[in-house]
Amino acid sequence: MRSTELRQFIEDFALTLTDAGMQRMGARVFGALLSSESGTLTSLEIAHVLDVSPAAVSGAVKYLEQAQLVRRMRRAGGRVDRYTLGDDTWYTAIATRTDIFESLNRALDEGIEALPDSSLAAERLAETRDFFDYIKTQMPLLVERWRASRTDGPR
Repeated sequence: MRSTELRQFIEDFALTLTDAGMQRMGARVFGALLSSESGTLTSLEIAHVLDVSPAAVSGAVKYLEQAQLVRRMRRAGGRVDRYTLGDDTWYTAIATRTDIFESLNRALDEGIEALPDSSLAAERLAETRDFFDYIKTQMPLLVERWRASRTDGPR
């Protein structure tokens, strides 16, 4: 991929991630790391790829680290931090974020308690809660099936 095509991919991919709820600069940094040949970049390299300041990268990297989408690493004897997505770290982090479903379910339980037992609204909230419970239990299984599919044969 040529440099201009790569930058366009990163911007388009970042817009898609932003539409899905990710922080804009975090999405751009994630796209840069995902599309880098080595899968690991320094803050300065990321800033160069995205044509932004290192300070903008610093905040985005902190956001991505907190979301467990990137890891900080340092090569033996090196002085510069490098950032990587790891082997399967980023999609495992996304697929196993069951704490989000737990928070949603707590909020839904409060809503159910506030409504009459037999109301249609309470039934909708309960169905939504049940759906999130189902997703919460299925996500770890989905990750295991994904890993198994990756070891079953060549790509």
